[in-house]
Amino acid sequence: MKEKSGDSIREAAAPALRFEVVEAARMLRMSRAQLYNCISDGALKPQKDGSRTYFTRSELERYVSTCG
Repeated sequence: MKEKSGDSIREAAAPALRFEVVEAARMLRMSRAQLYNCISDGALKPQKDGSRTYFTRSELERYVSTCG
């Protein structure tokens, strides 16, 4: 999808599909340590890409829906 801004045309930013640990913790309003505790408790299921840990948008939404 393209947006027109004055004389330039730029691509509209696509919504993020996965988030790094710091981003996910910020979105869930918890510390990184609390996020890692959720992983070890099995409450959150991360995805690994090499040594990096990510969370999908759907996994974060699933976690939030089970909290309340």
